[in-house]
Amino acid sequence: MSPRASDAGKFEPNWESLKAYTVPQWYEDGKFGIFIHWGVYAVPAFGNEWYPRNMYEQDRPEFNHHVETYGPQTEFGYKDFIPQFTAEKYDPQQWARLFRESGARFVVPVAEHHDGFAMYDCSFSEWTAVKMGPRRDLIGELVAAVRQHGMVFGLSSHRAEHWWFFSGGREFPSDVQDPRYAGLYGPANPKETQPDEAFLNDWLARTRELVDKYRPQLVWFDWWIEEPAFAPYLQQFAAYYYNRGEEWRQGVAINYKHQAFADGTAVYDIERGQLAGLREQFWQTDTSVSKNSWGYVEPQDYKTACSIIGDLVDIVSKNGALLLNIGPRPDGTIPEPEEAILRDIGRWLAVNGEAIYGTRPWTVFGEGPTQVIEGSFKDTERQPFTSQDIRFTTRENTLYAICLDWPEGSVTITSLGEDSPLKMDMIADIHLLGSPTALAWSQGSNGLTIRTPLERPCDHAYSFKITLRGPA
Repeated sequence: MSPRASDAGKFEPNWESLKAYTVPQWYEDGKFGIFIHWGVYAVPAFGNEWYPRNMYEQDRPEFNHHVETYGPQTEFGYKDFIPQFTAEKYDPQQWARLFRESGARFVVPVAEHHDGFAMYDCSFSEWTAVKMGPRRDLIGELVAAVRQHGMVFGLSSHRAEHWWFFSGGREFPSDVQDPRYAGLYGPANPKETQPDEAFLNDWLARTRELVDKYRPQLVWFDWWIEEPAFAPYLQQFAAYYYNRGEEWRQGVAINYKHQAFADGTAVYDIERGQLAGLREQFWQTDTSVSKNSWGYVEPQDYKTACSIIGDLVDIVSKNGALLLNIGPRPDGTIPEPEEAILRDIGRWLAVNGEAIYGTRPWTVFGEGPTQVIEGSFKDTERQPFTSQDIRFTTRENTLYAICLDWPEGSVTITSLGEDSPLKMDMIADIHLLGSPTALAWSQGSNGLTIRTPLERPCDHAYSFKITLRGPA
């Protein structure tokens, strides 16, 4: 790809230069963002957001469902869902208000998923929401609304996986093989192959265009960029994007999975999972309100707001952020259970946000009996948190101890006993966020014991604010 003005700057396209990158403060302070998987795959609303691939995989339930419901793939292919993706009730202002009420500080819609249908004004394809279906720049409209409501805007690109996403359609008669639709389905190569130079150059051009048109402060990538062929292109993109961020005087960030980026050059992300312990470098979990799909399907198996809040607290205590996904309907409405979950989280953050936003980890992340299983796709495997599960965050002269369930009568925090770094004469007072009066407490060899008030200030986790006479 030919050089451009922003290829010159502080950052050069090599890992050594990119190690000068620093995570922006808005990200480390924000802690909680909204992810949005919305696309043509919401129309069939069956299985999950991989319906466009699985409807061409002959051994998948989606294949049989598609043939029985819509007919053979030669007569009704994925492209034929596009006219039904209308977005006629899409109100980006309403979305942004909801996200703000949820307590989110950043918003990350999918700009293009594996299916190759661009939700934005892409100059490299005719298969976009601007040119067919809704005939609107869905991403561009959301950019303006999100920023108007004071949140940071990011976006995700899943273009890398498109190299092989429709490969199943090559194995039997289908519209994937029709050259008229190559712009949507192509190249449809076997997953075992490496992308060629033409595809990689196109990937880089599209991703740069997203940066230039929408100025996202976060760019999220899925896992397949870890393939060896992408390595030099990732370095080119990162240098370009970071230099653009310098030009804009705005902090920007890239998310990656596994080992796609060199350590310290971007922000590590774990899909549907967490870390067991504290990580020195800032990181992120991306997960969904639903256990079974990222996009809109029927039925959904929803998580509870309580379990999501518990994960948010756990992640923040370990120096991470939570990117929580929703899946709107094809008409642009957000399903009511998902609205309810977001509003519940927002009510909790209205009381407890002081213990989340702008905080940093303490010397230990927490204590308690419930094991958080480390790794991707483990987010539904832990047992419910208990009142003995406590997580710590800090800011200036304050230590927050957040109980992940209600402690009846009192709570004893074993990490804060007489032998801990926190001595009795360092404590000025202790409050429970959302309650008006100071609490009685004592410190002994077994821990710091705090008497709890009679009434709960919120419905989920409970944040004890320990004000110190000096820095935490």
